[in-house]
Amino acid sequence: MSAAAATAPDLALARVLLFTPATRPDRFAKAAATPADGLIIDLEDAVGPNDKDSARASLTNWLRTHAGIKRKDFRICVRVNPVGTLAGLRDLLALVELAGEGVAPDTLVLPKIESPYEIDLVARHLRGAGAAGAAVTLLALIESALGLEHAASIARASPQLKSLAFGGVDLSADLGASPEWDAMLAHRAHVVRCAAAAGLGVLDVPYLAIDDAPGLRTECERVRALGFTGKLAIHPNQAAVIAEAFTPTAAEVEFAQGVLAAAAAVGGGACTYRGKMVDEPVLRAARRVLGRVGV
Repeated sequence: MSAAAATAPDLALARVLLFTPATRPDRFAKAAATPADGLIIDLEDAVGPNDKDSARASLTNWLRTHAGIKRKDFRICVRVNPVGTLAGLRDLLALVELAGEGVAPDTLVLPKIESPYEIDLVARHLRGAGAAGAAVTLLALIESALGLEHAASIARASPQLKSLAFGGVDLSADLGASPEWDAMLAHRAHVVRCAAAAGLGVLDVPYLAIDDAPGLRTECERVRALGFTGKLAIHPNQAAVIAEAFTPTAAEVEFAQGVLAAAAAVGGGACTYRGKMVDEPVLRAARRVLGRVGV
């Protein structure tokens, strides 16, 4: 198992994961210098059909060293091609073989997932590679009408699956719908429900206007209110905005600590704190806040 895999933080608590093309290893260390919780090295959309093999070979060599990555709390993720394609199968074979050497990324990001079988297939191959493979967590992208329909069963497909992500751009194209907020709201909420019911994290689609920090901040606030635990990023400048939006404020942390202390003072039963009723749902919310800041 790689050193990074042994110390990587809980994927379900990731606030922001930053995409970087697999063809640009010079950017990997730069990603770790941002507030992002991890890097998604992309073998799928960011790599042209004629460059898949060379990008994969370069990536597997880099994974043996994690060259330039100094942060021990930084999660290294790889987005493979869809496992139903030849390129995806080659990606999976290369990473499983690497895991057999005792080296693996922390997470595989699986695009265009449409059934729990795909998750189970990947998980079985990883576990078959030994301890390093079994330690790899999975993130499933829900980005088609069929994936949306099966999202609840996908979310429960494997203990290695720790997070879902809402692929709104591809989904809107598949649905023949607008990618705008109102048109996607019900679909976003559905993915959140499926992730929450399975105890998974859930990340929102990247914000495509990379120079619009106010718009990004507004969208982060909206999706956090829906229950999203983080958001994907496509540019380093987005990482700080997203990380701040999904980090509990000092006031939220202080309130959560007060709620738990008030409940503990009465033996864990229902009570009030600052004039508000405290019962089990409120306690769960408080624990979630403190869990996100490591308290």
